Amino acid sequence: MKTYTETYKYGCAAEAFEALSFMPFALFFDGMRAGDPRSRYSYICVDPIETITAKDGAVAIDGEPQEGNPFDVLAQRIALHDPKAKPDSSFPPFQGGAAGFFGYDLGRDLEKLPATAQEDLEMPDMVVGIYDTVVAYDHALKKCTVLSHTGKKRVLQIMEMLDSKLEFTPNPPVELLWRADCDEKEYLKKIEKVRDYIAAGDIYQVNISRRFTALLPENFDAYQHYKNLRTINAAPFSAFMNFGDVKISSSSPERFLRVQDNLVETRPIKGTVSDALPPSALLESEKERAENLMIVDIMRSDIGKVCKTGSVKVPQLFGIETYEGLHHLVSSVTGELKEGVSATALLKACFPGGSVTGAPKIRAMEIIEELEPNRRGPYCGALGYIGFDGTMDTSIAIRTLVYSATEVQLQTGGGITMESDAQKELDETLTKAKKLFESFAPTQRPLKKAV
Repeated sequence: MKTYTETYKYGCAAEAFEALSFMPFALFFDGMRAGDPRSRYSYICVDPIETITAKDGAVAIDGEPQEGNPFDVLAQRIALHDPKAKPDSSFPPFQGGAAGFFGYDLGRDLEKLPATAQEDLEMPDMVVGIYDTVVAYDHALKKCTVLSHTGKKRVLQIMEMLDSKLEFTPNPPVELLWRADCDEKEYLKKIEKVRDYIAAGDIYQVNISRRFTALLPENFDAYQHYKNLRTINAAPFSAFMNFGDVKISSSSPERFLRVQDNLVETRPIKGTVSDALPPSALLESEKERAENLMIVDIMRSDIGKVCKTGSVKVPQLFGIETYEGLHHLVSSVTGELKEGVSATALLKACFPGGSVTGAPKIRAMEIIEELEPNRRGPYCGALGYIGFDGTMDTSIAIRTLVYSATEVQLQTGGGITMESDAQKELDETLTKAKKLFESFAPTQRPLKKAV
């Protein structure tokens, strides 16, 4: 696989993407958290050579129905390109491949689950483009490179698009009226229901969330809003995705799965306190440590399905990471893929992430389906890329906004255990959402009453 490259002027990646942000299937992986090694690179992807979508198990390529599981079809399409191609180590890791989002409900294609939650999001469970050309920023070297597997002409075409001078008007601050899909009393009852399941020996932990929805003013520009979000809620896995009728902004702190040179890393987050408390509050909490350990065990089991025997390790247990307004308890699990196992197979083996389901995972997903009124959509799925060479990096889709033409939605939750204090768990959902509310205007008012 020949790679054609050209150096492009280094500058603000977010400003460069602005000229392309209006294009369907324009994606921006935004390495904007200064000093964080996970934010070393930014990637811009536009104009995919094909698109892969999935809904309720039905897969389509450029709208044409296909046979097979969404993950397997994706793996087949990536493999059409040279799977043995090695990336040029002098450039950023992602040098072309598949990129997009993998919604939480893809889990239905992997496990037999009940179908009681309302399916109110008119969007696919998966939307992925195959990109032969990538604009790659290395923020450590302050270098921008356009890479293509099609030819030099394609490189020059993308550079010309980046040079487009378009006028964009920032959104004025808006005071949105957020409505919740369940009121606070109902959410507290759901927590107690989970505790009943735990007491009965059904489950150890379940992640229960609630969704907030607000109407958007006319002519609201989702990317202009993302530019504001990234300034007040810096995160290592920030991203913006334009899928036409639906757009996604994310400021996720959590890496789901990374593969580089066949080495796997996952960094589950489980345990959160407001930054009004010292970080030590997490380490001193038996409940938070136990919660994190359960998810570490899930991820060890999941990646162990496709990793070499004896290679799965836990190099970090109960680390502390601080983000805007929050401290998180974070661990890391690593392993080495078995020979012949693809990054897509790893994604399939681990999907959806244990940190946003519970333990044991399948029973937790059944309880989520019972207690949450709506299907999750992109929330708690994954965002990221899988390179032609097998390199992969994905984040858990938390701290994530989904925009339609008229509405915006966000969803937050927390892991419920027998030791959970119901009111504190409720408060945590609002703490996690706070910066997302503030990204629209300084004073946002989430409704306590379900509408």
